[in-house]
Amino acid sequence: MTCLNKVAMAPPSSDHKRPHTPSSFCFSSLNLVWFLLVPSTVFFLVSTLAPHRPSISPLSSLLQVSFSNNSLQLQGSSIFNGSSIDSSFQLEAETDYFVSNMPFPDAIIEKHTIQLDMSKNNESKPVVDVTLKIVKKNSKLERNEANLARVRSSIKQAALVRNLTSTHQDPDYVPHGPIYRNANAFHRSYLEMEKVFKIYVYKEGEPPIFHNGPCRSIYSSEGRFIHELEKGNFYTTKDPDEALVYFLPFSVVMLVHYLYEPETSNTDAIGRTVVDYIDVISGKYPYWNRSLGADHFMLSCHDWGPRTSSYVPHLFHKSIRVLCNANTSEGFNPSKDASFPEINLLTGRLHGYIRYLLLNEWKDKRDPDVQVFDQLPKGVSYMSKLKNSRFCLCPSGYEVASPRIVEAIYAECVPVLISDSYVPPFSDVLNWKSFSIQVAVKGIPNIKEILMGVSQRQYLRMQRRVKQVQRHFVVNATPKRYDVFHMINHSIWLRRLNIHIRDFHQS
Repeated sequence: MTCLNKVAMAPPSSDHKRPHTPSSFCFSSLNLVWFLLVPSTVFFLVSTLAPHRPSISPLSSLLQVSFSNNSLQLQGSSIFNGSSIDSSFQLEAETDYFVSNMPFPDAIIEKHTIQLDMSKNNESKPVVDVTLKIVKKNSKLERNEANLARVRSSIKQAALVRNLTSTHQDPDYVPHGPIYRNANAFHRSYLEMEKVFKIYVYKEGEPPIFHNGPCRSIYSSEGRFIHELEKGNFYTTKDPDEALVYFLPFSVVMLVHYLYEPETSNTDAIGRTVVDYIDVISGKYPYWNRSLGADHFMLSCHDWGPRTSSYVPHLFHKSIRVLCNANTSEGFNPSKDASFPEINLLTGRLHGYIRYLLLNEWKDKRDPDVQVFDQLPKGVSYMSKLKNSRFCLCPSGYEVASPRIVEAIYAECVPVLISDSYVPPFSDVLNWKSFSIQVAVKGIPNIKEILMGVSQRQYLRMQRRVKQVQRHFVVNATPKRYDVFHMINHSIWLRRLNIHIRDFHQS
């Protein structure tokens, strides 16, 4: 199936899952437009006073993980905030001479110089000789880890620069402004990713469950990413020893579609398939056992992504899970898991209790600023309503993710995230508070008051930032730098930077 650009329009998906609604909620000025785009079901339209919008042309704290002899050690770190890293691994990495800025091969070439320098520091020659033997013995894994240590140091140094604009040169785009937690650190990390990051896609498994995914419907993010990796044009390597991470190429959407038994609600076949797959790749390759799965990642935009991963404890607790359902109350761990933006086609039905709460709260109030309709009036364009609204309400559905977020950003409408326990995409890089408003579910009755409290000046700033952040959510037929495909990879890259893996056979 050919993947479509950006957000496509299509009839309702036949995927096996609770019905999904590509609904959208818009709040114009204080005029709020909230509508659910659904064929012949419920629409919410919250129209508003909206004056015509003028034309305006981790990073966060992460977790340091070190693996040695199959034992897991956790230490705190905060690379993107520029704070120091207090971890046994970092202390070790900084004392290994080949982890410095010297290129790894040069560590061997400069043997005599190193001995001379170390003798000046009153270190004995035998220690140097032992270290050199380790360097010569080093596998590609150790070489990769040495390079990653250099990258970590580079990013930490970049994070010390608190300018709103990156100091690095870039012909395409220089990150700048308050939409970033630290523009300079993000830019340094992104540039390093382009040079260093390698993904190995396991070849085992057959379509349609493996190496395949939907490119249309609410699950399009999942399918597009799988298809792009399968093309092998970006980041992938055919040599698994060169890889920094390993992709488990099963599609949760396809697992549910082909293996779920709706009449019995039995998901055992899904679990057995995932368990069997991990058994196969862990028996054939050394990589899963070497890290207990910590440098492996799965990806899912289905609500059942977390449940699917739970059948393999290491997959749930240690692997990188890239999930649309980024719900911290259900085990999503931002230090190792990555939030996946849900990009939806405009089809589906009303679903999720939060949306019903909005309907019940606002539909019959006859508020001139918050007008709610059961059905979008005839002749009214969905996208025009989005574009003419100041604020777009983005409530969660059955689970915490909502495609309304990306729809709002595309329409240059300030997103209002209505959810509990949700981690928005790219939160370790993006400062969501600078271009969105977050409302807890209990705050639904006060939405009008909350948004009325946003001044005209503040709104204009946020709207400009929404326009700027668009580039990170755009889906391109051929990925372009800094678009959503590369940002998803950057999220995975950050989590790989946060762990250190040793081959216990050589320890």
